[in-house]
Amino acid sequence: MTALTTATARRPRPRGRVQGAALGITAWLAGLLFVLPILWMVLTSFHSEADAATNPPSLAASLTLDSYRAFFGAGGGAGPWPALINSTTASVVSTLLTLCLALPAAYALSIRPVKKWTDVLFFFLSTKMLPLVAGLLPIYLFAKNTGLLDNVWALVILYTAMNLPIAVWMMQSFLSEVPTAIIEAAQIDGARLPTILWRVVAPIALPGIAATALICFIFSWNELLFARVLTGVVAETAPVFLTGFITSQGLFLAKVCAASLVISLPVLAAGFAAQDKLVQGLSLGAVK
Repeated sequence: MTALTTATARRPRPRGRVQGAALGITAWLAGLLFVLPILWMVLTSFHSEADAATNPPSLAASLTLDSYRAFFGAGGGAGPWPALINSTTASVVSTLLTLCLALPAAYALSIRPVKKWTDVLFFFLSTKMLPLVAGLLPIYLFAKNTGLLDNVWALVILYTAMNLPIAVWMMQSFLSEVPTAIIEAAQIDGARLPTILWRVVAPIALPGIAATALICFIFSWNELLFARVLTGVVAETAPVFLTGFITSQGLFLAKVCAASLVISLPVLAAGFAAQDKLVQGLSLGAVK
C-alpha cells in the first residue's frame, strides 16, 4: 500500500503538464517575437526596392541580389571592406587589451581583495554614468593635438578605456567563484602571479571571460558617436559607413536591410561561436 501511494505521488500531475506546456508555448512565442523582425529584414534585403516599399509588403515577390550588389559596390571600387576591416581591428584589439587589463584587476578585487574593494568597483561603474557626448570635445581636441584624428588606433585606445569598467565589474563576479584552494596549491608549487593568472585562473573562468569578451566586442563594434567624430576616410568604421551609405533620395529600404545584415554578421558569428561559453559565463555564480 505504501509503495503504491509513493508511486502515485511520483506521477506528474496533469495540471503540472499543462503548466509546463503553457510555459513552453509562451517561450516559443516570445522567441518568435524577437526573431521575426530579423527574418523580415533578411527577406526584405532580397527584394527589389519597389517590392520592399509596397504596403502591405508582398511575401511572394521575386528575389534579387541588387541590394547586396549596391552595398558592396558603394564607395568606389573598395566598397565597404576598408570600413569592415577598421571595425574588426578596433573591436578585436580593444577587446584583447580590455581582457588583459581587466583580468589582473578582477583578481585583485575578488580572489585577493584589496581594502575597500567595493568602493573601487563603484568607482569603475560610476565612470559609465557620464554621458558620452560630455567627453566628446576634450577627446576630439586631444586626438587633434596628438595627430590621432582619422586613426584606427585612437579608437582602439578609446574603446579599451570605455569597456574596461564593465569588464572589471563582470570578471570580478566570475573570478569570485574560482576555488582559492587551487590557487593556494599553485602558490605552494612555486607559481608566480602571471602563471597563476594565465595557467590557473583563466582556464577555470573561461566561460566568464568569453562572455565578457563578447559583450566588449559588441559594444566596440556598435559604437558610432566617437567613430563618427574622430574618423574620416582612412579609419572609417562599419557603422559610420552605414550612415553615409543611404541618401534621402529614392527608395532605400531593401538596401538598408542588406547593409544592416552584412554589418551585423560578425557580431552574430561571434555570438554563435561562443554561445556555449556565453551561457555558462552568464550563469556562473548563479547556483552555489
